[in-house]
Amino acid sequence: MTVLGAGTGGLTWDLGQDVRELLSQHFMVNAFRAGTIVAVLAGAIGWFMVLRRQTFAGHTLAVISFPGAAGAILAGVSASFGYFGAAIAGALVIAAVPRSTSGQARSQESAVIGTVQAFALACGALFVSLYGGFLNSLVGLLFGTFLGISDTQVTTLLVVATAALVVLGAIARPLFFATVDPDVARARGVPVRLVSTVFLVLLGGAAAEVSQVTGALLVFALLVMPAAAAQRLTARPGLGVGLTVVFGIVTVWSGLGMAYFSVYPVGFFVTTVGFAIYVLAWAWALVAARLARRPMLEAAVVR
Repeated sequence: MTVLGAGTGGLTWDLGQDVRELLSQHFMVNAFRAGTIVAVLAGAIGWFMVLRRQTFAGHTLAVISFPGAAGAILAGVSASFGYFGAAIAGALVIAAVPRSTSGQARSQESAVIGTVQAFALACGALFVSLYGGFLNSLVGLLFGTFLGISDTQVTTLLVVATAALVVLGAIARPLFFATVDPDVARARGVPVRLVSTVFLVLLGGAAAEVSQVTGALLVFALLVMPAAAAQRLTARPGLGVGLTVVFGIVTVWSGLGMAYFSVYPVGFFVTTVGFAIYVLAWAWALVAARLARRPMLEAAVVR
C-alpha cells in the first residue's frame, strides 16, 4: 500500500503555493495523469457496467488481474502483460456463459463468476508464495501504486484507454439497446451476444487498467462508485456518463491531493472521497424525490 509522508510540512494557507508544490514532483504529475486517464475510462465503462448489473463480474475481473500480474512478475515479464492478459481471458470465460434475465440463467452466470474468482485468488496466493523476491511490489498489486507510476506506464494507460473508448463509442448505441431490452434488440437484428462479449472484454481491460493504479482490492473506487452516484442523479445516458467521469476525476484529484499532505495511504482517500460522493448523491436524490411528491400530496388533500 502506497503511503506518502507529510515531509513537505503539510498544507499552508496559500492554496496556490500548495498546488505548485504538489505539481513540482514528477511522480505526482504522473499520478495525476494516470489517475485522470483511468477515471475517464472507468467512468465510461463503469456506467454501462452498473446499468447492466455486472458489478460482480467487474469485481471478479479486477481480482483476476492480481494473479495475472503476480504470475507475470514471477515469470520475469512486465506486470502489465499479466494484468491485461488475465483480465481479458477471464472476460472471455464469463462471456461464454449465456446471459439472460431469467433467474436460472443469472444463477448460472453468478456461479461461474464466483468459481473463476475463487480459482484466481488461489492462483494469486500460489504465485505470491513462489515468488522469492521483494514482496512489496506484490502487495502493491492488491492496494495500488498511485505514486509509483512511470512515464512508460502513463503512455500505456493512455493508449489502452483511447482504444477502449473508441470501441465503446462504436458499440454504445446497440449496447444500451441490448441492456435496456435485450429481447427487442435481438428481434431488431442487434447482435446481442457479440455486443455483450465485446463489452466484457472492454470491462476486463478497464478493470486491469484501474487495478494498476488502485490495486485489485480497491478497483471499485473508480469503476463502481462514480457510476452508482451518477445513476442516482439522472437516468439520461449522456448526462449520466458525463457525471460519472466528472465524479471519477474529482475522486482521483481530491484523493491524491489529500494524500500528498498526509501520512495515510492514497487508496484510503480515493475510496473515501468516492464513497462520500455516492452518499451525497443518494441523499440529494432522496430529498429531490420527496420534494417532487409534496405537491402531489397537497393536491390530493385539496381534492
